[in-house]
Amino acid sequence: MHLETDAIVVAVRAHGEHGAIVRALTPGEGVQAGYVRGGRSRRLKPMLVPGNLLHAEYRARTEEQLAHLTVELVHSRAFLLSEPLAAAGLEWACALTASAVPEGQPYPHLFEALEGLLGAIEAAPSARGWSAALIRYELIVLAELGFGLAPERIAALPPRLAGPAPGWDDIVDGLRLTGRHLERDLLTGRQSEILAARERLIARLKRVGG
Repeated sequence: MHLETDAIVVAVRAHGEHGAIVRALTPGEGVQAGYVRGGRSRRLKPMLVPGNLLHAEYRARTEEQLAHLTVELVHSRAFLLSEPLAAAGLEWACALTASAVPEGQPYPHLFEALEGLLGAIEAAPSARGWSAALIRYELIVLAELGFGLAPERIAALPPRLAGPAPGWDDIVDGLRLTGRHLERDLLTGRQSEILAARERLIARLKRVGG
């Protein structure tokens, strides 16, 4: 197995004394996991941050073997971690992707949508500028994985979410609607644990909007 591609880091965990297992969303091969030798080093650790865009090279002798992964940084979003609200949005988007999207199945639309959402979080001057994009990303995840909302449910979304500056009540209503479907259809069992990241995000949004 040999794959060379751009990839968005969605999850990282330590492995052994110095290494890390990285899961990343690729445009053509879906979520791919790989072992990064020295991934906890001072040189590589700043690259392996959820939300960062990498150029990744996966190599494995068989399809079943965990690939060895080498990376080059294309674009860092690590600076967002110093901004609590942006960090919460980034954390939730990456956690949702890592937990809900099955490995090795291509979802090119998801890659484009996640990169667009992370770009919006990075560029918008306030959370109001990217919250609607987050709701749209949740809708895309549901649809891509076979749980798209019925037209009448889509129609129930506040129409101002499509505008440049939706109201906070509209944002909270939209998150409440998508959250019910995520919890019921996608994030079940052990996966439901990541909903805590979503609750932290919503609590912060409510504090800002209130």
